[in-house]
Amino acid sequence: QNTPAASPRTTPSPDTSRPTGSPKSSGTDFGLARRLLGFELRDLTRWHRFVRLLHRPQDPAALGAFRAAFGLLMALDVPQERGLGHLDQRYLDGLDVCRFPLLPFLQPLPLDWMYLLYTIMFLGALGIMLGCCYRLSCVAFLCPYWYLLLLDKTSWNNHSYLYGLLGFQLALLGADRYGSVDGLFRPRKRNAHVPLWNYTLLRAQVFIVYFIAGLKKLDADWVEGFSMGTLARHWLFAPFRLVLSEELTSRLVVHGGGLVLDLSAGFLLFFDATRPLALVFVTYFHCMNSQLFSIGMFSYTMLATNGLFCHPEWPRRLLSRCPLWLQGWLPSTKPPQPSPDCHYRGSGAQGGLQLRQHLAAAFTILYVLEQLFLPYSHFITQGYNNWTNGLYGYSWDMMVHSRFHQHVKITYRDGLTGEVGYLKPGAFTQSRRWRDHADMLKQYSACLSQLLPRYNVSQPQIYFDVWVSINERFQQRLVDPRVDLVRAPWSPWTPTPWLLPLLVDLSPWRQRLQELEAQLDGHTDTVFIADFPGLHLENFVSEDLGNTSLRVLRGKVLVELVEQQQNYSLQEGEGMQLPAGQYHKVHTVSPEPSCYMYLYVNTTALELERNLTRLRELRERVRNGTEQSPLPPELRPLLGEPPPTGVPLDPVVSLFLRREQREQRREQESSLAQRLRRFLRRKFFLFRRRSVPAPPVPLSPAAPPRCHCCPRSALMTLIALRNLALGRPSPERLAQEVAFATGFSVPHRPPAPRPGHPRRSNKPNPPPASPQIGGGRGEGRGRGRGGFQGSGAAS
Repeated sequence: QNTPAASPRTTPSPDTSRPTGSPKSSGTDFGLARRLLGFELRDLTRWHRFVRLLHRPQDPAALGAFRAAFGLLMALDVPQERGLGHLDQRYLDGLDVCRFPLLPFLQPLPLDWMYLLYTIMFLGALGIMLGCCYRLSCVAFLCPYWYLLLLDKTSWNNHSYLYGLLGFQLALLGADRYGSVDGLFRPRKRNAHVPLWNYTLLRAQVFIVYFIAGLKKLDADWVEGFSMGTLARHWLFAPFRLVLSEELTSRLVVHGGGLVLDLSAGFLLFFDATRPLALVFVTYFHCMNSQLFSIGMFSYTMLATNGLFCHPEWPRRLLSRCPLWLQGWLPSTKPPQPSPDCHYRGSGAQGGLQLRQHLAAAFTILYVLEQLFLPYSHFITQGYNNWTNGLYGYSWDMMVHSRFHQHVKITYRDGLTGEVGYLKPGAFTQSRRWRDHADMLKQYSACLSQLLPRYNVSQPQIYFDVWVSINERFQQRLVDPRVDLVRAPWSPWTPTPWLLPLLVDLSPWRQRLQELEAQLDGHTDTVFIADFPGLHLENFVSEDLGNTSLRVLRGKVLVELVEQQQNYSLQEGEGMQLPAGQYHKVHTVSPEPSCYMYLYVNTTALELERNLTRLRELRERVRNGTEQSPLPPELRPLLGEPPPTGVPLDPVVSLFLRREQREQRREQESSLAQRLRRFLRRKFFLFRRRSVPAPPVPLSPAAPPRCHCCPRSALMTLIALRNLALGRPSPERLAQEVAFATGFSVPHRPPAPRPGHPRRSNKPNPPPASPQIGGGRGEGRGRGRGGFQGSGAAS
């Protein structure tokens, strides 16, 4: 098997032909299946034929190129999405914070050890890129990576899961046989063939990512254009809006185009005839995604996978076009040498196959089947199902569901005294992902039950009231607000009993809701609410919302004005005005869910807009000379002049100037070169993670001079490694070193602020415009200038 005839450059044998057909020779030796698929169908009819097929020798060049690109992208990903740049904020020692691991026994290491873990992962990524100590580098990257991924479910997403899968596959493949440091010291490995299953595994993984994502987009919400309803407004879709309306751009380009591309990309990349077209559309698609979403290195990783579908010798051909003086420093352009891992023609039907080759073929089949099954395994892990199936991150349902959270309330009750209080949503957490998942709400409540006794709350009971709209539906509750989640049952294998169902029968209302919103003037906003029988919504109308009304769309409600102690019964089509600066309760008294809408006008914002309009008109009159009266001192900044000494800048004038600056920036068109420079700067500063720029920190005379070119993540890592090797210095010295690494001019304090402390409160919360830490009844947010600002409660 080590004869030169095994080389594809000397003998164009079917065993070494290109992966997807299109052989250079023609004739009866190659049937239709071979021309289309790169193999004959009879290769799948016998196990030994199938094993021989998966071990056909292939050029390692494309695999080596992907390995180098993947290692580089993962090295960039470590300080960015993995969080090395702000590691001290997430894992500060002694920080009271609720975490959400997949496995309960997983806990973060001390901060210095976490820096060591990230250092190992970063070095592993560099080792993968260089092909240096390849297997060890893969293990060094994978172990910390999967530990960190399982440690925090709130950071899960599809591409982070994909990185872990690709890293796992590369650890098993011969990706270090081309363009690697290991090849320089191991001649038998240098530029040697790799078996076909090395490419098959990676191609199958990428195909599954595309195709399953397309199948998930067959969801009715995506097909009808409700998943990414506002994405068509992005500047990237401006060329399409020249010939299509915004609605058609959303339906046809965003949703229709995304569906067709995901369903077809894997097939188009596989076949030689369609691959050039696929490369154009896939490259355009991922370049757009890199600008549309904050998804780190995902777009560039998927671009790197394109080369896996091309003829595997494409890097060799590309490098052969380089000047001769440069080729000596580049990977080899010579034909690959035979490898004992491959099966060559003439080795015999079954006698030439080894046990490890049978195991490799079996592993390939099992892995592909597992990846096809896992996105649809939610009938097993039913405890992780919510309105959508499973935890977000391993089902390839990218961008299918968009959520808008209107209001979240956390209520605690002292189990001994019965005293009730409220927590600011997100207290003791560093993420907001828990709002959408029942399993995380259960973990959050268990964590709060352990933390609140430190603040004199005995045997705490925790109640959540989460209002959310998914894919432009009504705002509705996610969980039952009457259930104490500390003692509520939850299992990963059974449905969650306290999870309220999504009101899918109200989905046809979305078209009507859009029509109702279109009828509003520019100063009126609305919130659409759906609630279950037997529950009520307690809401506070801010004094800024001087014109607020409620209108019933379906069912029957009872509106209780708390301060006036009056009740009003409203049926479908009826409405009423709501007093500002007061609480009211909306009880659902009909046997079916009620639907109603808030209409509100932010009178304060409206008056502000009028003032800004008058200022704009005044400035125009001054500039064109029609204004005869001199401007008062506080309005001189309208003309670009600084305010006189001792005269404070008027807040309305300040807001007007800021708005004018924003409008000017929006009007400025950035060239492609400017956008490219900004992109490169963002990637460069990943390693120079800094907060808001500030003057240098004054250091003592004994302190070393400040280095403004050193990345903060690298300095913090060196400090942590020094602590592990030599021990920690005094707190004062450590504080000085952290301040040196951070570059702040403020006195040193822990980088992550301590989460909000609870405090008991039985009084109505003030308007949510003022931030509340623990004492208010909830957290609200509205579309536009006002909104649904109160708290939901159970009756």
